[in-house]
Amino acid sequence: MTVSEIVLGIILLLASLAIIVVVLLQEGHEKDLGVVTGGADTFLSQNSARSIDSFLARWTKVISLAFFVLVIATNVYMYMTNK
Repeated sequence: MTVSEIVLGIILLLASLAIIVVVLLQEGHEKDLGVVTGGADTFLSQNSARSIDSFLARWTKVISLAFFVLVIATNVYMYMTNK
């Protein structure tokens, strides 16, 4: 393994961990899930939860797109160097 392969592998690992963390931080959209997390929400906390969920949803899209592009670029790089 070359240094570039190790670096690309580490970057892919970090990107995959970032996707996992961002997805796990999101709140579920199933009915009655608030009972598990403390269903007594005030109006202000519900609005802040929505903004946090939208922030996390946006970052999920960004990180997953970056991961997808990184995987394609890594495979193209590996193909070109081993040719």
